[in-house]
Amino acid sequence: MDVNATTLIIVILILLVSMAVHEVMHAVASLKLGDDTAHSQGRISFNPFVHIDPVFTLALPVLLFIAGAPIFAAAKPVEVNFSRLKWGEFGGAIVGAVGPLSNLVLALLAAGLLQVLGPGVSGLTGDIFIQFIAINIGLAVFNSIPWPPLDGSRVLYAFAPRPLQEFMESIERFGLMGLVLFIFLFYQFLAPYVGNIIVTLTNGLL
Repeated sequence: MDVNATTLIIVILILLVSMAVHEVMHAVASLKLGDDTAHSQGRISFNPFVHIDPVFTLALPVLLFIAGAPIFAAAKPVEVNFSRLKWGEFGGAIVGAVGPLSNLVLALLAAGLLQVLGPGVSGLTGDIFIQFIAINIGLAVFNSIPWPPLDGSRVLYAFAPRPLQEFMESIERFGLMGLVLFIFLFYQFLAPYVGNIIVTLTNGLL
């Protein structure tokens, strides 16, 4: 689709909905595993404004979209007291994994609905479905990268040797700034591979 105001609005709305689901799943999983921190902060809510980080949720993905780069975004992180979770580090891995998995489920549901509706879906409606699928796959793939504070890091942490865990902990102390560091230092090398994965998975569902 051409970059225009309508397209940007659609992308932003899809991101807000998809990331709200993503963050709610983190919060729900954390609560079920014994930590009510996110629940007490009101993060079990499908209201997207509860989860917004102005730079990483809105500005960054829009700029990437305009530049034609693979779209990714990050919401305000859900706070988790990992020491309170059942099964320790493996509980943390579950909390981390459910976020990207929720985006894959959303992409699968949208693709299934698109197949059911058939060739009658075209024009703006068809573009919305395609964007919804691609963006959710993009969120799932990017968040699965094992770099703190991305979700993939929680899965890796559960199986990593202690020296690697300590390195990951040192990065995670920087919060979203650690993500900025990753983007500027490493993501430029990974972007083509991430983009190919997103395109391949999206095409496979369409």
